[in-house]
Amino acid sequence: MSAENWLQQLQDNGYRITAARRAVVFTVFGSVHALTPAQVYEIARKKYRALGLVTVYRTLEKLEEQHLIQRVHQPAGCQAFISSGMGHQHLLLCEQCGKVAFFEGDDLDALTTAIAQKTGYQIHEHWLQLFGLCSSCK
Repeated sequence: MSAENWLQQLQDNGYRITAARRAVVFTVFGSVHALTPAQVYEIARKKYRALGLVTVYRTLEKLEEQHLIQRVHQPAGCQAFISSGMGHQHLLLCEQCGKVAFFEGDDLDALTTAIAQKTGYQIHEHWLQLFGLCSSCK
């Protein structure tokens, strides 16, 4: 998928494609790092000077609704966003530079089954994020 596909999907779902929205989409799509809304704003403003922070938040919200990006919960509490992986994948997140890598692995079935039995919950899905230092930062 490309940034143009993201824009087309937004447009197909009734959202106007403005220069500001394009700047946000291309910023998030092109990043291998989890970006906070403030970081998206700073980077995208270099492409479109009139960009407003409200537009950044609204565009991120729309991209998340379309499952094009996913929210990353960071240990410091500040939420960031990254392009969604293909299929069911988990995240490795560098605590220093914010670089994200996806990995597959559904070998958590035994763990989720045990937790469900122990708690009485019916578990429908899981989301795993691992935090550490990437090879460049360690």
